[in-house]
This record gives sequence, C-alpha cells and structure tokens, in this order.
Amino acid sequence: MFTGVALAAMAAAATDDPEMAEIRAAQAWAFPKERTPDPSAPHTASAATDPHKVMHVPGSARSYTFGELSTNFNAPDWFPQDHPRAPGIVLHGPKPLWACGACHYPNGQGDTTSATLAGLPKAYILEQIAAFRDGERKPPDPEMSQEARNLDDADLQQAADYFSGLKLRPIRRVVETTSVPKTHWDGFVLAPDKNGAREPIGERIIEVSEDQRLYMLGDERAGYVAYVPPGSIARGAGIASQGTGAAQACESCHGADLQGVGMYPPLAGRSPTYIVRQLILFKTGQRNNAEAVPMRLVASQLSVGDMIDVAAYAASRNP
Repeated sequence: MFTGVALAAMAAAATDDPEMAEIRAAQAWAFPKERTPDPSAPHTASAATDPHKVMHVPGSARSYTFGELSTNFNAPDWFPQDHPRAPGIVLHGPKPLWACGACHYPNGQGDTTSATLAGLPKAYILEQIAAFRDGERKPPDPEMSQEARNLDDADLQQAADYFSGLKLRPIRRVVETTSVPKTHWDGFVLAPDKNGAREPIGERIIEVSEDQRLYMLGDERAGYVAYVPPGSIARGAGIASQGTGAAQACESCHGADLQGVGMYPPLAGRSPTYIVRQLILFKTGQRNNAEAVPMRLVASQLSVGDMIDVAAYAASRNP
C-alpha cells in the first residue's frame, strides 16, 4: 500500500540536509508498510486462514467469511446502525474500483493509513479527488490516484455527500509518555511486539490499535491509542493558537479547537500519524494543487518536532 518511493528518492537526494534527515527518520513511523517481522516471534509464520471461515466481532450481529474480508471490492459493514444508509460505492466497488469503505470504513472513520472522511466539507473532498486525478496530490502509493481516475462522477457526488454528512465519533486516546511498546508493522499499522518490550519514544508518535485482531477484521468501532512525547499537547496548543516562527496559527484557518471552517477541514480527533504524514507531504511538494499553497507555506516553516506537537494537540481535541 504505502511505499513512500517518491519521498524516499527525494530524501536520498538530500542526504546532507538536516531537515531531510529529520523527515527520513519520521518515515519509519509515519509512512506505513504492509508488514515487518515481529522480532520477538521470529519463527512464527502467519498462518493462512480458510477463506470460508466465518468471522465475527463483538457487538455485531453480522458475520463475514475470511474471504469476504480479504477483498477491497466490498467493505464489511459490521455496524450499519452506526451510520445512515451508505451509497453503493461506499460498500461495493465495481472492479477495478475499490469500495470507499474498504479503506475509509462505512462510517468514514478511517485509520492511521487512510483519511478520516467523516465530517470533511463536501467541497474539500471534491477538491482532493480532483487533485489526485490531475496528479497534483501525490500519495505515497498510487492506489488513491488510480481510484480517483476510475471513480464515476455520479458515484463521487454521492460519496462526498454521504461522508461530509457524517459526524466523527471519537475512538482515539492520546497519551503522553516517555516510553512506548516496541512495534512492528502489521496490516499497515504499528502493532506492539508480542514480548511486551518497551523503548523510549524519542521524537515520534506511536499509534496502535487497541485490538489488532479487530483492526484486521475491519471493525470500525475498534479504538486506537496514540503515544506522543511529554509536553507535546501543550506545545501543539501554542502552535495552533499562536503559530511558531514564520508559520501562522493553525486556528487562523482551521478554526477554534481545530473544528474546521468553510473549506478548511477539521483536524480535531483525527489520527496524529496521518496529520504528520500530510504535513511532510506538503513540505516535500507532494501536495501541490493551487489550493494547497497556504499549507505548503506553513509546512515549510515546521520542523518534524513542530508537526508532532500540533498533531498531538489536534488528535487530543474532541471532534
């Protein structure tokens, strides 16, 4: 999914640039990989699951086979009572198009790898799809650009209407700490190593699912915990309200408590890992449509530490 090829090439071309060294270090935790070995279980191979095996999640009356959960053309909808009736494109993608909900979930919640669409302004969603189609917004991996080009305009309008009308439900705890679980990549999210080992957090955000099994089953109610450096929320509050250096205050565009204003999207309660990744993409020129100019200017003035702080603050706010 996320390879970071373009960003890696850019970083490699600037090996002596301290800012790029910071960004390369952030890539290790902010840009997902599909899977890396759990060093505490080096001899455990992932067992193949019978595609006919029936899977369940707590609290849901629905069931899906493992095979049904292993395709992006259909999105599991474990809790249809949690959201209005979804348009067809959200739950079912006619090949080669994926279902929107396969990555963004039927309730628009998203996760650390995909945007949280719930509550984004419709015009902003349409603007981003146009940027993907035109190659002006370059994701770390090409899937979203391909999806945008394959998406029928009528389906796009229905999906944008649907997701913009949803209210984001808080499912994320933000915890300031000096130490975090050692982690590995599993299904594009960080998962704690099985031996429970810990390490200093350093200048990172470590965001993990509260229950990795439920995440892998596409349970949109499964929560997350985002570990952030001590003091980062307070420092981020200062950047949000007052700016830092030449960077203007986040709230001057995104509104009080980062709830969003007009075309400027809400940031409150959203994945801090995702926010940092987008700030890096602004800073490195991977988001370069005309409407992104203000954010490119702001991001150019932020260090990775600043990005971590403001993302921690944004994630700690109630949406």
